[in-house]
Amino acid sequence: MGMGRRKEERQQELWIATDSLPQTPHHVFYEKLNNLLAQSGFDGFVEKLCQPHYAFNAGRDSIPPGVYFRMLFVGYFEGIDSQRGIAWRCADSRSIARFLGYSEQEETPDHSSLTRIRDRLPEEVHDQVFPFVLQVAEEHKLLKGKTIAVDSTTLEANAAMKSIVRRDTGEDWRQYVRRLAEEQGAPAETDEDLRRFDKNRPDKKVSNDEWVSDTDAESRITKMKDGRTHLAYKAEHVIDLESDLLLSAEVYPADEADTQTLLPSVTAAQENLDQAGANRDIEEVVADKGYHSAGTLAECHEWGVLGLRTYIPEPKRRSRWDWVKRPWEEMVAVCANRRRVRGQRSKRLQRKRSELVERSFAHMCETGGARRTWLKGLVKIRKRYSIHAAARNLGVVMRKLFGFGKPRTLQPEGGPVCLVQIAASSVIVFLSTLRIENRPGCFDDLAIRQAAASA
Repeated sequence: MGMGRRKEERQQELWIATDSLPQTPHHVFYEKLNNLLAQSGFDGFVEKLCQPHYAFNAGRDSIPPGVYFRMLFVGYFEGIDSQRGIAWRCADSRSIARFLGYSEQEETPDHSSLTRIRDRLPEEVHDQVFPFVLQVAEEHKLLKGKTIAVDSTTLEANAAMKSIVRRDTGEDWRQYVRRLAEEQGAPAETDEDLRRFDKNRPDKKVSNDEWVSDTDAESRITKMKDGRTHLAYKAEHVIDLESDLLLSAEVYPADEADTQTLLPSVTAAQENLDQAGANRDIEEVVADKGYHSAGTLAECHEWGVLGLRTYIPEPKRRSRWDWVKRPWEEMVAVCANRRRVRGQRSKRLQRKRSELVERSFAHMCETGGARRTWLKGLVKIRKRYSIHAAARNLGVVMRKLFGFGKPRTLQPEGGPVCLVQIAASSVIVFLSTLRIENRPGCFDDLAIRQAAASA
Protein backbone atom coordinates (compact mmCIF):
# COMPACT_ATOMS: atom_id res chain seq x y z
CA MET A 1 0.00 0.00 0.00
CA GLY A 2 1.34 3.37 -0.98
CA MET A 3 1.65 6.25 1.47
CA GLY A 4 -0.80 9.08 1.07
CA ARG A 5 0.44 12.64 1.15
CA ARG A 6 -1.48 15.64 2.40
CA LYS A 7 -2.19 18.22 -0.27
CA GLU A 8 -1.08 21.72 0.61
CA GLU A 9 -3.65 23.38 -1.63
CA ARG A 10 -6.97 21.89 -2.59
CA GLN A 11 -9.67 23.38 -4.77
CA GLN A 12 -12.94 23.72 -2.90
CA GLU A 13 -16.01 22.00 -4.26
CA LEU A 14 -18.69 24.33 -5.56
CA TRP A 15 -21.61 22.05 -4.61
CA ILE A 16 -21.64 19.30 -2.01
CA ALA A 17 -24.55 16.91 -1.68
CA THR A 18 -25.97 16.48 1.79
CA ASP A 19 -25.56 12.72 1.72
CA SER A 20 -21.89 13.19 0.81
CA LEU A 21 -21.06 14.95 4.07
CA PRO A 22 -19.21 12.81 6.64
CA GLN A 23 -21.51 11.49 9.35
CA THR A 24 -20.04 11.56 12.84
CA PRO A 25 -21.49 9.26 15.50
CA HIS A 26 -23.85 10.76 18.02
CA HIS A 27 -22.50 11.39 21.50
CA VAL A 28 -24.15 8.96 23.92
CA PHE A 29 -24.37 11.48 26.74
CA TYR A 30 -25.92 14.33 24.76
CA GLU A 31 -28.29 11.98 22.95
CA LYS A 32 -29.65 10.60 26.22
CA LEU A 33 -29.78 14.08 27.76
CA ASN A 34 -31.79 15.34 24.79
CA ASN A 35 -34.20 12.41 25.18
CA LEU A 36 -34.57 13.20 28.86
CA LEU A 37 -35.33 16.86 28.14
CA ALA A 38 -37.77 15.92 25.38
CA GLN A 39 -39.67 13.50 27.63
CA SER A 40 -40.04 16.20 30.29
CA GLY A 41 -41.26 18.84 27.80
CA PHE A 42 -38.36 21.20 28.37
CA ASP A 43 -38.60 23.16 25.11
CA GLY A 44 -42.31 23.80 25.43
CA PHE A 45 -41.85 24.92 29.03
CA VAL A 46 -39.11 27.49 28.32
CA GLU A 47 -40.84 28.78 25.17
CA LYS A 48 -44.02 29.43 27.12
CA LEU A 49 -41.94 31.01 29.89
CA CYS A 50 -40.08 33.36 27.52
CA GLN A 51 -42.98 34.27 25.20
CA PRO A 52 -44.03 37.45 27.12
CA HIS A 53 -40.55 38.92 26.58
CA TYR A 54 -40.69 38.69 22.77
CA ALA A 55 -42.84 40.48 20.20
CA PHE A 56 -45.72 38.59 18.61
CA ASN A 57 -45.43 38.11 14.83
CA ALA A 58 -42.99 40.99 14.44
CA GLY A 59 -39.47 40.86 13.07
CA ARG A 60 -37.20 37.89 12.56
CA ASP A 61 -37.52 34.88 14.83
CA SER A 62 -34.96 34.72 17.60
CA ILE A 63 -32.84 31.80 18.69
CA PRO A 64 -35.18 29.31 20.41
CA PRO A 65 -35.02 29.57 24.21
CA GLY A 66 -34.29 25.85 24.40
CA VAL A 67 -31.11 26.39 22.38
CA TYR A 68 -30.03 29.26 24.64
CA PHE A 69 -30.40 27.22 27.83
CA ARG A 70 -28.79 24.17 26.22
CA MET A 71 -25.73 26.23 25.33
CA LEU A 72 -25.43 27.30 28.96
CA PHE A 73 -25.76 23.62 29.94
CA VAL A 74 -22.84 22.89 27.60
CA GLY A 75 -20.75 25.41 29.54
CA TYR A 76 -21.08 23.25 32.64
CA PHE A 77 -20.71 19.85 30.97
CA GLU A 78 -17.64 20.91 28.98
CA GLY A 79 -16.10 23.03 31.77
CA ILE A 80 -16.12 26.30 29.77
CA ASP A 81 -16.37 29.56 31.68
CA SER A 82 -16.77 32.15 28.90
CA GLN A 83 -19.56 32.62 26.38
CA ARG A 84 -17.06 32.86 23.53
CA GLY A 85 -15.70 29.48 24.51
CA ILE A 86 -19.20 27.99 24.64
CA ALA A 87 -20.07 29.34 21.18
CA TRP A 88 -16.80 28.04 19.74
CA ARG A 89 -17.30 24.59 21.26
CA CYS A 90 -20.85 24.36 19.90
CA ALA A 91 -19.66 25.34 16.43
CA ASP A 92 -16.71 22.94 16.54
CA SER A 93 -18.54 19.79 17.68
CA ARG A 94 -21.17 18.21 15.45
CA SER A 95 -22.46 16.14 18.36
CA ILE A 96 -23.13 19.28 20.41
CA ALA A 97 -24.65 20.98 17.36
CA ARG A 98 -27.09 18.05 17.07
CA PHE A 99 -27.78 18.42 20.78
CA LEU A 100 -28.75 22.03 20.08
CA GLY A 101 -30.91 20.96 17.13
CA TYR A 102 -28.75 22.22 14.24
CA SER A 103 -27.94 20.26 11.09
CA GLU A 104 -24.68 20.25 9.13
CA GLN A 105 -25.87 23.10 6.89
CA GLU A 106 -26.82 25.43 9.77
CA GLU A 107 -24.57 27.66 11.82
CA THR A 108 -24.75 27.56 15.59
CA PRO A 109 -25.45 30.83 17.47
CA ASP A 110 -22.72 33.38 18.08
CA HIS A 111 -21.61 34.40 21.56
CA SER A 112 -23.21 37.82 21.11
CA SER A 113 -26.59 36.11 20.82
CA LEU A 114 -26.13 34.66 24.30
CA THR A 115 -25.50 38.16 25.66
CA ARG A 116 -28.56 39.63 23.97
CA ILE A 117 -30.87 36.87 25.16
CA ARG A 118 -29.50 37.00 28.70
CA ASP A 119 -30.12 40.76 28.84
CA ARG A 120 -33.60 40.32 27.39
CA LEU A 121 -34.79 37.59 29.76
CA PRO A 122 -35.19 38.70 33.40
CA GLU A 123 -33.80 36.89 36.39
CA GLU A 124 -37.20 35.35 37.19
CA VAL A 125 -37.15 33.38 33.92
CA HIS A 126 -33.73 31.90 34.69
CA ASP A 127 -34.86 31.05 38.20
CA GLN A 128 -37.82 29.03 36.85
CA VAL A 129 -35.52 26.65 34.95
CA PHE A 130 -33.89 25.45 38.17
CA PRO A 131 -37.09 24.08 39.82
CA PHE A 132 -38.08 22.53 36.47
CA VAL A 133 -34.97 20.33 36.64
CA LEU A 134 -35.88 19.46 40.22
CA GLN A 135 -39.32 18.48 38.93
CA VAL A 136 -37.64 16.09 36.48
CA ALA A 137 -35.79 14.52 39.41
CA GLU A 138 -39.05 14.30 41.35
CA GLU A 139 -40.74 12.50 38.45
CA HIS A 140 -37.99 9.86 38.59
CA LYS A 141 -38.35 9.49 42.38
CA LEU A 142 -34.89 10.92 43.08
CA LEU A 143 -35.74 14.00 45.14
CA LYS A 144 -35.98 13.74 48.94
CA GLY A 145 -35.51 17.17 50.57
CA LYS A 146 -35.77 16.25 54.24
CA THR A 147 -32.17 16.83 55.41
CA ILE A 148 -30.09 19.53 53.75
CA ALA A 149 -26.54 20.81 54.05
CA VAL A 150 -25.43 24.42 53.52
CA ASP A 151 -22.01 25.84 52.71
CA SER A 152 -20.52 28.70 50.73
CA THR A 153 -17.54 29.48 48.53
CA THR A 154 -16.13 32.50 46.71
CA LEU A 155 -16.39 33.34 43.00
CA GLU A 156 -13.69 35.53 41.52
CA ALA A 157 -15.21 38.68 40.01
CA ASN A 158 -14.37 40.16 36.64
CA ALA A 159 -12.53 43.06 38.24
CA ALA A 160 -9.00 43.65 39.51
CA MET A 161 -7.86 45.19 42.76
CA LYS A 162 -6.20 47.93 40.72
CA SER A 163 -9.66 49.19 39.78
CA ILE A 164 -10.78 50.07 43.32
CA VAL A 165 -11.42 53.72 44.17
CA ARG A 166 -12.29 55.61 47.35
CA ARG A 167 -16.01 55.95 48.00
CA ASP A 168 -15.66 59.43 49.47
CA THR A 169 -13.13 61.12 47.17
CA GLY A 170 -13.08 58.90 44.07
CA GLU A 171 -9.27 58.55 44.24
CA ASP A 172 -7.61 55.40 42.99
CA TRP A 173 -4.89 53.65 44.98
CA ARG A 174 -2.00 55.60 43.46
CA GLN A 175 -3.64 58.97 44.05
CA TYR A 176 -4.60 57.98 47.58
CA VAL A 177 -1.05 56.92 48.51
CA ARG A 178 0.42 60.07 46.93
CA ARG A 179 -1.91 62.24 49.01
CA LEU A 180 -0.93 60.41 52.21
CA ALA A 181 2.75 60.98 51.40
CA GLU A 182 2.20 64.69 50.92
CA GLU A 183 0.25 64.94 54.17
CA GLN A 184 3.15 63.32 56.06
CA GLY A 185 5.68 65.71 54.54
CA ALA A 186 7.37 63.15 52.29
CA PRO A 187 6.10 63.85 48.76
CA ALA A 188 6.74 61.02 46.30
CA GLU A 189 8.25 62.53 43.17
CA THR A 190 8.78 59.25 41.32
CA ASP A 191 6.93 55.95 41.17
CA GLU A 192 9.78 54.27 43.02
CA ASP A 193 9.39 56.73 45.92
CA LEU A 194 5.65 56.05 45.89
CA ARG A 195 6.14 52.27 46.11
CA ARG A 196 8.73 52.65 48.88
CA PHE A 197 6.37 54.82 50.91
CA ASP A 198 3.45 52.46 50.37
CA LYS A 199 5.55 49.46 51.40
CA ASN A 200 6.76 50.96 54.68
CA ARG A 201 3.58 52.68 55.87
CA PRO A 202 1.38 50.92 58.47
CA ASP A 203 -2.33 50.13 58.27
CA LYS A 204 -2.60 49.13 54.62
CA LYS A 205 -5.83 47.15 54.99
CA VAL A 206 -8.72 48.04 52.72
CA SER A 207 -12.39 48.00 53.72
CA ASN A 208 -15.52 47.59 51.63
CA ASP A 209 -16.96 50.56 53.50
CA GLU A 210 -14.23 52.83 52.10
CA TRP A 211 -13.34 51.24 48.75
CA VAL A 212 -15.38 50.11 45.76
CA SER A 213 -14.50 48.70 42.36
CA ASP A 214 -14.84 51.13 39.49
CA THR A 215 -15.34 48.19 37.11
CA ASP A 216 -17.87 46.08 39.04
CA ALA A 217 -19.44 48.09 41.84
CA GLU A 218 -21.34 45.09 43.29
CA SER A 219 -18.24 42.97 43.83
CA ARG A 220 -16.62 43.02 47.26
CA ILE A 221 -13.07 42.79 48.56
CA THR A 222 -12.56 39.44 50.25
CA LYS A 223 -10.02 36.72 50.85
CA MET A 224 -10.25 33.82 48.40
CA LYS A 225 -9.94 30.16 49.29
CA ASP A 226 -6.28 30.16 48.22
CA GLY A 227 -5.45 33.11 50.49
CA ARG A 228 -5.40 35.87 47.85
CA THR A 229 -7.26 39.11 48.43
CA HIS A 230 -9.51 39.73 45.46
CA LEU A 231 -12.83 41.19 44.38
CA ALA A 232 -15.36 38.40 44.54
CA TYR A 233 -18.90 37.19 45.14
CA LYS A 234 -20.20 34.51 47.49
CA ALA A 235 -22.01 31.42 46.20
CA GLU A 236 -24.02 29.39 48.71
CA HIS A 237 -25.20 25.84 48.01
CA VAL A 238 -28.11 24.05 49.68
CA ILE A 239 -27.82 20.35 48.89
CA ASP A 240 -30.05 17.38 49.64
CA LEU A 241 -27.99 14.90 51.65
CA GLU A 242 -30.07 11.91 50.50
CA SER A 243 -30.13 12.54 46.75
CA ASP A 244 -27.04 14.78 46.17
CA LEU A 245 -29.27 17.28 44.34
CA LEU A 246 -28.83 21.02 44.72
CA LEU A 247 -31.99 22.58 46.13
CA SER A 248 -30.70 26.13 45.91
CA ALA A 249 -27.61 27.91 44.55
CA GLU A 250 -27.70 31.57 45.55
CA VAL A 251 -25.11 34.27 44.87
CA TYR A 252 -24.58 37.08 47.40
CA PRO A 253 -22.09 39.92 47.86
CA ALA A 254 -18.90 38.50 49.32
CA ASP A 255 -19.03 40.64 52.47
CA GLU A 256 -22.31 39.13 53.72
CA ALA A 257 -21.74 36.77 56.65
CA ASP A 258 -22.84 33.15 56.54
CA THR A 259 -25.19 33.74 59.47
CA GLN A 260 -27.01 36.38 57.41
CA THR A 261 -27.53 34.25 54.31
CA LEU A 262 -28.44 30.89 55.89
CA LEU A 263 -32.19 31.43 56.20
CA PRO A 264 -32.63 33.16 52.80
CA SER A 265 -30.92 30.19 51.13
CA VAL A 266 -33.02 27.65 53.04
CA THR A 267 -36.18 29.60 52.17
CA ALA A 268 -35.20 29.62 48.49
CA ALA A 269 -34.62 25.84 48.66
CA GLN A 270 -38.08 25.30 50.16
CA GLU A 271 -39.66 27.44 47.43
CA ASN A 272 -37.86 25.40 44.76
CA LEU A 273 -39.16 22.20 46.33
CA ASP A 274 -42.70 23.55 46.27
CA GLN A 275 -42.41 24.61 42.63
CA ALA A 276 -41.01 21.20 41.72
CA GLY A 277 -44.14 19.53 43.08
CA ALA A 278 -42.41 17.85 46.02
CA ASN A 279 -44.98 17.98 48.80
CA ARG A 280 -42.54 17.89 51.67
CA ASP A 281 -40.89 20.35 54.03
CA ILE A 282 -37.25 20.72 54.97
CA GLU A 283 -36.78 19.40 58.50
CA GLU A 284 -33.03 19.35 59.22
CA VAL A 285 -30.17 21.63 58.23
CA VAL A 286 -26.47 20.80 58.60
CA ALA A 287 -23.73 23.44 58.40
CA ASP A 288 -20.26 24.22 59.71
CA LYS A 289 -19.43 26.41 62.70
CA GLY A 290 -19.26 29.54 60.54
CA TYR A 291 -23.07 29.52 60.50
CA HIS A 292 -23.41 29.34 64.28
CA SER A 293 -25.19 32.32 65.81
CA ALA A 294 -27.71 32.51 68.62
CA GLY A 295 -30.03 34.70 66.58
CA THR A 296 -29.78 32.45 63.52
CA LEU A 297 -30.46 29.32 65.56
CA ALA A 298 -33.51 30.97 67.13
CA GLU A 299 -34.86 31.90 63.71
CA CYS A 300 -34.28 28.35 62.45
CA HIS A 301 -36.09 27.01 65.53
CA GLU A 302 -39.14 29.12 64.64
CA TRP A 303 -38.88 28.67 60.84
CA GLY A 304 -41.92 27.28 59.08
CA VAL A 305 -44.58 25.29 60.91
CA LEU A 306 -42.47 22.85 62.92
CA GLY A 307 -39.11 24.64 62.80
CA LEU A 308 -35.72 23.38 61.66
CA ARG A 309 -33.53 20.94 63.57
CA THR A 310 -30.04 22.37 63.27
CA TYR A 311 -26.72 20.48 63.39
CA ILE A 312 -24.23 23.35 63.55
CA PRO A 313 -21.06 22.95 65.64
CA GLU A 314 -20.45 25.66 68.20
CA PRO A 315 -17.15 27.55 67.89
CA LYS A 316 -14.95 28.03 70.92
CA ARG A 317 -15.89 31.07 72.99
CA ARG A 318 -13.72 33.15 75.30
CA SER A 319 -16.53 33.45 77.80
CA ARG A 320 -19.80 31.75 78.62
CA TRP A 321 -23.16 32.81 77.28
CA ASP A 322 -24.84 35.52 79.31
CA TRP A 323 -28.43 34.32 79.03
CA VAL A 324 -29.67 37.02 81.39
CA LYS A 325 -29.25 39.62 78.64
CA ARG A 326 -30.46 37.39 75.79
CA PRO A 327 -33.98 36.30 74.79
CA TRP A 328 -35.32 33.01 76.08
CA GLU A 329 -35.80 31.69 72.51
CA GLU A 330 -32.07 31.99 71.77
CA MET A 331 -31.12 29.99 74.87
CA VAL A 332 -33.55 27.21 73.97
CA ALA A 333 -32.29 27.05 70.36
CA VAL A 334 -28.60 27.08 71.33
CA CYS A 335 -29.00 24.38 73.99
CA ALA A 336 -31.06 22.16 71.69
CA ASN A 337 -28.51 22.53 68.89
CA ARG A 338 -25.65 21.76 71.33
CA ARG A 339 -27.40 18.57 72.44
CA ARG A 340 -27.95 17.38 68.86
CA VAL A 341 -24.36 18.16 67.80
CA ARG A 342 -22.96 15.86 70.50
CA GLY A 343 -24.81 12.83 69.10
CA GLN A 344 -23.55 10.23 66.65
CA ARG A 345 -26.10 11.26 64.03
CA SER A 346 -24.59 14.74 63.89
CA LYS A 347 -21.14 13.29 63.22
CA ARG A 348 -22.49 11.17 60.37
CA LEU A 349 -24.30 14.14 58.88
CA GLN A 350 -21.23 16.36 59.14
CA ARG A 351 -19.10 13.78 57.30
CA LYS A 352 -21.70 13.52 54.58
CA ARG A 353 -21.99 17.30 54.39
CA SER A 354 -18.26 17.66 53.88
CA GLU A 355 -18.36 15.08 51.10
CA LEU A 356 -21.39 16.21 49.12
CA VAL A 357 -21.18 19.99 49.44
CA GLU A 358 -17.48 20.14 48.64
CA ARG A 359 -18.12 17.82 45.71
CA SER A 360 -20.75 20.21 44.36
CA PHE A 361 -18.25 23.07 44.59
CA ALA A 362 -15.66 20.98 42.75
CA HIS A 363 -18.12 20.02 40.00
CA MET A 364 -19.46 23.52 39.45
CA CYS A 365 -16.52 25.80 40.20
CA GLU A 366 -13.45 23.74 39.32
CA THR A 367 -14.35 21.26 36.56
CA GLY A 368 -17.50 23.18 35.65
CA GLY A 369 -15.72 26.47 35.00
CA ALA A 370 -17.67 28.74 37.37
CA ARG A 371 -14.89 29.72 39.78
CA ARG A 372 -14.03 32.82 37.73
CA THR A 373 -16.91 34.79 36.25
CA TRP A 374 -16.60 36.93 33.13
CA LEU A 375 -19.84 38.82 33.80
CA LYS A 376 -20.30 42.00 35.79
CA GLY A 377 -23.14 42.69 38.17
CA LEU A 378 -24.94 40.53 40.70
CA VAL A 379 -28.05 39.95 38.53
CA LYS A 380 -26.10 38.73 35.50
CA ILE A 381 -23.97 36.40 37.62
CA ARG A 382 -27.06 35.00 39.32
CA LYS A 383 -28.63 34.26 35.94
CA ARG A 384 -25.61 32.30 34.74
CA TYR A 385 -24.97 30.52 38.03
CA SER A 386 -28.60 29.41 38.36
CA ILE A 387 -28.50 27.68 34.97
CA HIS A 388 -25.09 26.26 35.88
CA ALA A 389 -26.63 24.70 39.00
CA ALA A 390 -29.55 23.34 36.95
CA ALA A 391 -27.05 21.67 34.61
CA ARG A 392 -25.31 20.14 37.61
CA ASN A 393 -28.63 18.65 38.77
CA LEU A 394 -29.22 17.30 35.27
CA GLY A 395 -25.84 15.60 35.55
CA VAL A 396 -26.89 14.02 38.86
CA VAL A 397 -30.12 12.75 37.29
CA MET A 398 -28.18 11.36 34.33
CA ARG A 399 -25.76 9.60 36.64
CA LYS A 400 -28.60 8.05 38.64
CA LEU A 401 -30.46 6.88 35.53
CA PHE A 402 -27.68 5.96 33.08
CA GLY A 403 -24.48 5.72 35.10
CA PHE A 404 -22.65 8.81 33.79
CA GLY A 405 -23.17 12.47 34.69
CA LYS A 406 -20.82 14.24 32.27
CA PRO A 407 -19.71 13.61 28.69
CA ARG A 408 -16.08 13.27 29.80
CA THR A 409 -17.06 10.19 31.80
CA LEU A 410 -17.05 8.30 28.49
CA GLN A 411 -13.44 9.22 27.69
CA PRO A 412 -10.90 6.42 27.11
CA GLU A 413 -9.67 6.01 30.68
CA GLY A 414 -13.17 5.69 32.14
CA GLY A 415 -15.29 4.94 29.10
CA PRO A 416 -15.01 1.13 28.81
CA VAL A 417 -15.67 0.63 32.52
CA CYS A 418 -18.71 2.88 32.34
CA LEU A 419 -20.02 1.10 29.24
CA VAL A 420 -19.61 -2.28 30.93
CA GLN A 421 -21.58 -0.99 33.93
CA ILE A 422 -24.34 0.26 31.62
CA ALA A 423 -24.47 -3.08 29.81
CA ALA A 424 -24.59 -4.99 33.09
CA SER A 425 -27.41 -2.82 34.44
CA SER A 426 -29.32 -3.28 31.18
CA VAL A 427 -29.00 -7.07 31.41
CA ILE A 428 -30.25 -7.06 34.99
CA VAL A 429 -33.24 -4.88 34.11
CA PHE A 430 -34.11 -7.07 31.11
CA LEU A 431 -33.83 -10.39 32.93
CA SER A 432 -35.70 -9.12 35.98
CA THR A 433 -38.70 -8.32 33.79
CA LEU A 434 -39.07 -11.98 32.80
CA ARG A 435 -41.29 -14.30 34.78
CA ILE A 436 -38.89 -16.22 36.97
CA GLU A 437 -39.92 -19.50 38.53
CA ASN A 438 -37.91 -22.04 40.48
CA ARG A 439 -38.16 -24.88 37.97
CA PRO A 440 -35.68 -26.45 35.53
CA GLY A 441 -34.94 -24.45 32.41
CA CYS A 442 -35.81 -21.04 33.94
CA PHE A 443 -33.58 -18.25 35.23
CA ASP A 444 -33.06 -17.73 38.94
CA ASP A 445 -31.26 -15.04 40.93
CA LEU A 446 -27.91 -16.80 40.54
CA ALA A 447 -28.33 -16.91 36.77
CA ILE A 448 -29.12 -13.20 36.66
CA ARG A 449 -25.99 -12.33 38.64
CA GLN A 450 -23.84 -14.58 36.44
CA ALA A 451 -25.23 -12.96 33.31
CA ALA A 452 -24.55 -9.51 34.67
CA ALA A 453 -20.99 -10.44 35.65
CA SER A 454 -20.29 -11.90 32.20
CA ALA A 455 -21.61 -8.70 30.56
